Amino acid sequence: MPPADTADHPDAAVPAVALDLVRAEVDRAVRAVVDTDPDGLAAVADLLSGARRVFVHGAGRSGLALRMTAMRLMHLGLTVHVVGEVTAPAIGEGDVLLTASGSGTTGGIVGAARSAVDAGARVAAVTTDDSSPLAEVAAAVLIVPAADKLDRSGAASAQYAGGLFEQVVVLVGDALFHALWQRSGQSADDMWPRHANLE
Repeated sequence: MPPADTADHPDAAVPAVALDLVRAEVDRAVRAVVDTDPDGLAAVADLLSGARRVFVHGAGRSGLALRMTAMRLMHLGLTVHVVGEVTAPAIGEGDVLLTASGSGTTGGIVGAARSAVDAGARVAAVTTDDSSPLAEVAAAVLIVPAADKLDRSGAASAQYAGGLFEQVVVLVGDALFHALWQRSGQSADDMWPRHANLE
């Protein structure tokens, strides 16, 4: 997937042109996920819908993107924990660890995934590499055609340090939530009381 045609545009320093580049790259990446890996998307949704509890884990901006997904899954009524938070319990049988790592080699995430499997949980992985150590231990893998943060070649994305991957992780999380919401039969009014009211 080549970067957007606007990557080398003489006006690429103009915010509106940069926004169009981001939009074009996200559009291509999302279309590629829908066209080439709908089974991966469905497999992740199925794991989440059948989970006793969901744990989310990602590093840096990928972790921030997964926190957005965690909040939405909580609104849906799932029991959700963010790995590393002091209130997160031990993972175990029937649980799902939802991870995101562009390279699929981030040590802390791969280690957590292996520990989760050892504890009887299943792992869902969002990554760019289906042969990565993270993908190898995952029960469900969704491949995002984007550069990981170490890829500075510009071949997959003109954006900096995994930006496209992280943007797609946010959209994938929202899509998973929306699909699970439609399956649940809940109305928006049903979910609204789960929003934070101590702000």
